[in-house]
Amino acid sequence: MDNIIDLIATDATASEISDAIKASLYSKAAERIDAARPVVAASMFSDEVEVEEPEQEIEQEPQEDQE
Repeated sequence: MDNIIDLIATDATASEISDAIKASLYSKAAERIDAARPVVAASMFSDEVEVEEPEQEIEQEPQEDQE
């Protein structure tokens, strides 16, 4: 973050500032993905995870007698 502020303060080019912002965002996103990956993998591939199936109610409409 300090690097971005320094670039702005020293009148760096817009592309340099943009690249620094993108690098910072990608770095933070990668850290969060690395932290979440074991949790997601465990929930997706673990045998102990219970899958709740929604209850399906079958409603029948009354049929009218046609005479």
